Amino acid sequence: MRRWGSKNASPLKYMNIGVFDSGVGGLNILRYIIKELPEYNFIYLGDTARAPYGARSKSDICRFTEQAVDFLFQKDCQLIVLACNTASSDALRKIQQQYLIKKYPDRRVLGVLIPAAEEAVAKTKNRRIGVIATAAAVVSGSFEREIKKLDSKIKVFQQACPLLAPMIEAGEEKNSMIDEALKKYLQPLIKEKIDTLILGCTHYGIIKNKIQKIVSDKIQVVAEGKILAQKLKNYLKRHPEIDRLLDKEEKRIFFATDTTDQFSALGNKFFGQDIKIKKATLE
Repeated sequence: MRRWGSKNASPLKYMNIGVFDSGVGGLNILRYIIKELPEYNFIYLGDTARAPYGARSKSDICRFTEQAVDFLFQKDCQLIVLACNTASSDALRKIQQQYLIKKYPDRRVLGVLIPAAEEAVAKTKNRRIGVIATAAAVVSGSFEREIKKLDSKIKVFQQACPLLAPMIEAGEEKNSMIDEALKKYLQPLIKEKIDTLILGCTHYGIIKNKIQKIVSDKIQVVAEGKILAQKLKNYLKRHPEIDRLLDKEEKRIFFATDTTDQFSALGNKFFGQDIKIKKATLE
């Protein structure tokens, strides 16, 4: 296969799909993506040395995300999924509208936020949607903005949950303290009579059952993994010009900026199988 417009061009270089998160939560997203797209090559990057991003400034989040994008593009990724709601909220628009145009006009970066917003809008019956997320994602207003683009009459109620991601990163999701934190965070949303709840952080998928139990079956819980995987599959069908550039050798490579034994154990739990992690340096 040769590049368009040149009889003597060298063969196309087939590329990978990159998946980025500030920590291990994105591995749960990747797990669902691989179920939908098992033949593709994936490179995962977790910025574990600087996680979580939720309490970081917007400028830091943008800078860290740009560094991650650079790293994955240098690893021959054609398409990157930001499997991090904080990065998707604070950095995605700038990356798509400025950074890619300037540095990588032939590459693509997608976020996790819009698919979740679309799913919640499709599910709600009373037009009252709740969102739990990091402080940065809540302050950005991204979820409310994307939801109201789809239906301006929907009321959105958001709750920052600063304790959840660090507790999950620390492997404490079975600790009774996380149940108490969840009740504290969820009760205000339940009182607002929401009928749909977005889990606006990739970490929260691993405690979805706990959340569903607290909010009861009257509230539909939208976790991002399965939704994003199906959206990505549909995206590649709509964009064959991108899909044909992607390698399909079922390779998976995992990078982290801090490769501790604890991260390896958490990575295995989020991804569902043992993984070997390589050290990454972001600059």
